[in-house]
Amino acid sequence: ADSQSLAEKESQKADTEAELQAQSEGKVAAEREMSATLEYIASLHSECDWLIQYYEVRKEARTGEIDSIVKAKAILSGADYSLVQTKAHSFLKGSA
Repeated sequence: ADSQSLAEKESQKADTEAELQAQSEGKVAAEREMSATLEYIASLHSECDWLIQYYEVRKEARTGEIDSIVKAKAILSGADYSLVQTKAHSFLKGSA
């Protein structure tokens, strides 16, 4: 009876150690996945920060592009913009 009890306990111990090994490997895999997820979240955060930081610049660029497209479309339709001044030249102001 004692040898049978000892054999059962050794079998349970072996099963428990195998389960511990499997759980440990699962934990390592989960930690790697979590680390990769955290890196991805950090990259998204920096991308969002960039979008927010340069929103006004991008908005102005879009407005300029839309204006240019409207003018180009008007020119193709026959409008004449050759004598229209679009920007003041600051280098002329400083030389006086």
